[in-house]
Amino acid sequence: MLRKDLNIHTYNDLLNHFPFRHVDKTQVDSIAELNQNNEYAYVAGKLLSLELVGENRGKRLVGKLKDGSSIIDLVWFQGINFVQKVMHVGHQYLVFGKLGFFMGTPQIAHPEIENFSPQKMDGKVTLEPIYPSTEKLKARGITGSVFGKFTAELFLKITPKDLPENLPETTLTEYKLMRRYEAYKQIHFPATEKHYQHALRRLKFEELFFAQMRMQITRMQRHRFSKGNVFESVGDLFNQFYNNYLPFTLTGAQKRVLKEIRKDTGSGRQMSRLLQGDVGSGKTMVALLCMLIASDNGFQSVLMAPTEILATQHFIGISEMLKDMPVKLHLLTGSVKAKSRKEILKDAEDGTANFLIGTHAVIEPKVNFKNLGLAIIDEQHKFGVAQRAQLRDKNTIPPHVLVMTATPIPRTLALTAYGDLDYSVMDELPPGRKPIETIHRNESARSQIMDFIKIEIAKGRQVYVVYPLIEESSTLDFENLMKGYEEIKSFFPEPKYWISMVHGKQDAVVKENNMQRFVKGETQIMVSTTVIEVGVNVPNASVMVIESAERFGLSQLHQLRGRVGRGADKSYCVLLTGKKLSNDGKERMKIMVSTNDGFLISEKDLELRGPGEIEGTRQSGALNFKLASIVNDKVMLEFARDVVEKILEVDPDIELNENEPVKNYLISQKGKTKWSKIA
Repeated sequence: MLRKDLNIHTYNDLLNHFPFRHVDKTQVDSIAELNQNNEYAYVAGKLLSLELVGENRGKRLVGKLKDGSSIIDLVWFQGINFVQKVMHVGHQYLVFGKLGFFMGTPQIAHPEIENFSPQKMDGKVTLEPIYPSTEKLKARGITGSVFGKFTAELFLKITPKDLPENLPETTLTEYKLMRRYEAYKQIHFPATEKHYQHALRRLKFEELFFAQMRMQITRMQRHRFSKGNVFESVGDLFNQFYNNYLPFTLTGAQKRVLKEIRKDTGSGRQMSRLLQGDVGSGKTMVALLCMLIASDNGFQSVLMAPTEILATQHFIGISEMLKDMPVKLHLLTGSVKAKSRKEILKDAEDGTANFLIGTHAVIEPKVNFKNLGLAIIDEQHKFGVAQRAQLRDKNTIPPHVLVMTATPIPRTLALTAYGDLDYSVMDELPPGRKPIETIHRNESARSQIMDFIKIEIAKGRQVYVVYPLIEESSTLDFENLMKGYEEIKSFFPEPKYWISMVHGKQDAVVKENNMQRFVKGETQIMVSTTVIEVGVNVPNASVMVIESAERFGLSQLHQLRGRVGRGADKSYCVLLTGKKLSNDGKERMKIMVSTNDGFLISEKDLELRGPGEIEGTRQSGALNFKLASIVNDKVMLEFARDVVEKILEVDPDIELNENEPVKNYLISQKGKTKWSKIA
């Protein structure tokens, strides 16, 4: 049962099943003084009654416990038979658990229970560990306090030799870290609060240290041993485009990233670089310039995007910029007809095609290249690891890989989930892009918003209206979308206004036609689900209205907002919400209104939602920390990274005697941790 419910298979697993809090059990609460500010309660008293209440699924066992001041309800929904056997009316009990209130009466559901006598309080451990358990285990009598007994028994059997040190002595001394065995002992059974904090600091540091050590070693091995094609020079194609056709002056950030990529691709080692830049920061231009450098050195390039819309947009945009240059490029997606596909595959294989732009169709087995040197993946989190890896097999020497994302990744997340990659950031917007004004309104302001849209359309502008679409409630969401579409039509009747509608249930051809009508300016309003989050570039669109904005995460709101503000006109994002908002919802709206900075928004998103909810990170073993938190322990993460870098700078193969504990631990853990890799 421990295996199934808590994944505890060994003594080591039990040792790493840490208490989530400690309670000072010499301090018993008075029931009368309990209030909403008490998260947990620890009370002692006599059990006055124990009765079954309700029927069928609503059946529960309710006990009333009385101390000298008042009464508290104890409630069980599971394990009722067991509780009835072990608890007796009239006996004295010590009770601990999460406090709640029902109709003003304090209550604890599934409490921790032990027999009480005044003598029992003498000589008790001051800080008693409370362990995570499950309702199923509690129903069998395996409560948090039982885990405490298991662990105490385990410490009677083990010695410091069973928990050998895994950090260098110099690190322990320099940073005043508790030794490993003592840290485990004190995190379970601390002598004082101060001892607990020292143990927690040591074990958190250990988690972060080894996460960084593994990724830094992976990165170093790639730098040292992975062979890559050499792009020796910047040639005619790059210079011709840069001097004659570059549509705008490059930002400092774009120039810096190009230098980093030039250094990688000239090193003789395979590049594996993550490029993140805010919406509109000019990542596509950097990608194009890199592709031209590849061509100058006799290599082909492929650019893979997650959707046909985005791939087509890249193809049209790049074709337009290269129309007067001797470069051949093709678009390959699932809807390309057989005759055209045959020609595209031939041109890729014989080297006639310099660039191939497309969806996952570009990695199909039938697609072969004469000499693929550069693979660029846009919106990398939309692709699986296996799909990205297929690109590496398209040449004898794997192509350089540049993965791009417009979803800013907080630095702490980048250091953990993507720490094995080299990492570039573009934090400047090209000149001429105006900040988008973001406004939050509730339902009561709908008619004023519609009037504002009419004013913008009268100026010749276009408008997006986006509705949420969540898989679990897709039927209801679809109904809301259709209802919203009809409502928009009532505000904007034909033939004065024309509206496109795009959603996931449409046939691909219909969806593409509706999208293209909006892109060409034939419709003024696009009513859509989040399919337009990535990949639609309409410089004439100046207003983004997001319906039920409280149902979107911060990063998604920011992505949607980035669909406007692409032309020379002032642009607006209107966040429409219901009148009743949760505190979390209010906070998100406040952040969106206050800043256009995607990196700041990503940090806030991480704080509000946690790393496991951020798209693309769920599968990352790098985030499976038991104690450390990349949200709350940012400073320690940076610190651990610095310590690792100092060690590897002096001892890249971890061969020095002083680093032997690190090496032994890494060998002992080999194969036990899953680490996701980007490319």
